[in-house]
Amino acid sequence: MNSNLIKKIALIVAGAILAAIFFALDLQQYLTLDYLKESQARFADLYHARPLMVIGVYMAIYILVAALSLPGAVILTLAGGALFGLATGLLIVSFSSSIGATIACFVSRFVLRD
Repeated sequence: MNSNLIKKIALIVAGAILAAIFFALDLQQYLTLDYLKESQARFADLYHARPLMVIGVYMAIYILVAALSLPGAVILTLAGGALFGLATGLLIVSFSSSIGATIACFVSRFVLRD
């Protein structure tokens, strides 16, 4: 078998396993507006206590969602605006979405190429 074909199959299997884990653990419940509304005060308190940690975790999650083209980017964008405010949220979301899209482009160009 061709080594490129094996890499592609392994990547598809890994993606399928990650998607299965995502839905098996019922993680999609955290990507809803209702959950965002319920948790807004908790997130705000955590942000005021540890702003750099919250920004770092938020950016990592947003980059992962954008890079894997998962649903939920709209909810994360709204959460960023609600949590960080307009100016800071705009900067964080813009950089995170750009980095995630760049990773997705590199993956499609170099990993999934023929």
